[in-house]
Order: sequence, then structure tokens, then C-alpha cells
Amino acid sequence: MKIFVGISGASGSIYGGRLLKALTRTENEVTACVSDGAIEVMRYEERLSVPASASRDSVIDDFFEIHGLSGSGVGIVGPEDMASAFASGSSMASAAIICPCSMSTLAAVATGITRNLIHRVADVMLKEYRPLVLVPRETPLSEIHLRNMLRVRSAGALLVPAMPGFYHHPQTVEDLVDFVVGKVLDTLEINNEIFERWKEQG
Repeated sequence: MKIFVGISGASGSIYGGRLLKALTRTENEVTACVSDGAIEVMRYEERLSVPASASRDSVIDDFFEIHGLSGSGVGIVGPEDMASAFASGSSMASAAIICPCSMSTLAAVATGITRNLIHRVADVMLKEYRPLVLVPRETPLSEIHLRNMLRVRSAGALLVPAMPGFYHHPQTVEDLVDFVVGKVLDTLEINNEIFERWKEQG
């Protein structure tokens, strides 16, 4: 499959990094798009070594290195590139994932507003009846957030909130993140063993 991964500016850029890493272990063609908001989150949450004045490309390079993605073959496209093939339904992208999905991005998808490539790709997936998976990360949730989630679900999007389980007895932050990533892959029926399933524990 040809899979588009949008990383938006919600807290939890680690989810996007771990998702991309998991997808590189499959035979899918993967392209990532990092929003401007996500760049700022990455700088803070991932404790990147690049200086504050570093370009977005440098930030992404450092992010990729931290998550073992350097040389992985993951394509990168800018959020401003509205001429990207992914912006058209004729590109035949198989699926799109927004991970994490900020409430601003959720609102854009829910209302059909396409101010960047991530928004546009989501719009394309819905209008072409192709899989769109959103991984919202926010708490607590307002009525607006909940109504927007219902709107995108009614339009055909699949929602996998960043709500890790604990029945697999997680030992690290990565275990918690991988639980959610595994659920995302399950939603697209991509075989994975990234987390221990219910009653699979020893």
C-alpha cells in the first residue's frame, strides 16, 4: 500500500515517530508530512540536539535519527506542497494516517478546510472513500472536540485515540506508545506484533 502519514502539532510526536518506524518494517510505501506545529512540538518533546534556529529540515532529520528512520526510505513532503500527488484523488494513495492529530487538525478535517497538505489529504481520503485514520491526542475533551470526532466518524474516518491499555503490563513509555501504534496498524489490517495482545502474556 501507499500510505501517507501526517504528523500534526498535538503533544505526542513520539506516536508519529514510532508509527513510521513500525511501517518501515512492512512492505508499504510510506510518505511523511510534518506540520509547522509538529516541528515545534518535536523541538520540545523529543529534546532534539539541533539549535533553536535550525531549519525544519534539520529538525526532521534529527527526529528521524532519534527514531531510527534515517535511510529508511520514508519519503518526506512539506505541508505547504499543495501540488503534491497526494493532494489529488488520482494519486491512488491507499490510506492516510494523522498521528498525532491535533484538535485544530481535527476541526479542519471535520469542516473540510484545507489549509495545508495534511488537511487536503484527509479531505481526499474521505471523498474517495479510502481509509483515513486519525489519532487524536487531547485531554480533557470539550463538546466541540467530541462533535468534531463524531462528524469525521460519520464522514468515514476511523478514530484511534491515543489511549494506551495497561493489560499488557507496560514497562516503558515506548510500550505505551506501541500499544496505540499497534491499534492503528490493526485498523488498516496491517499485520504486526508491536504489542502484546489480550491473554498473549506469559
